[in-house]
Amino acid sequence: MKWKEVRKQFPNRCVLVESLKAKTEDNERIIEEMSVIDDFDNGNAAWKVYKKLHAENQSRELYIFHTNNVEIKVIEQPYIGVRRRV
Repeated sequence: MKWKEVRKQFPNRCVLVESLKAKTEDNERIIEEMSVIDDFDNGNAAWKVYKKLHAENQSRELYIFHTNNVEIKVIEQPYIGVRRRV
């Protein structure tokens, strides 16, 4: 689905989506195709499902958006991580 279709099908909802086709341009992740996993009344419920799915498979590209947003914007930031002393 395209974002425009998601907004039309799930008005005024938080949606948990998985990116099916995306590209990166100038540190911005552009999601061309997505699949809606579920919709929620609020972000807290969406985060609970997100954390569960992410723990099961970290390679999935999952996002939470609110359909009131006309456009979605995902800025990529490099993972710095934490170094441990050995």
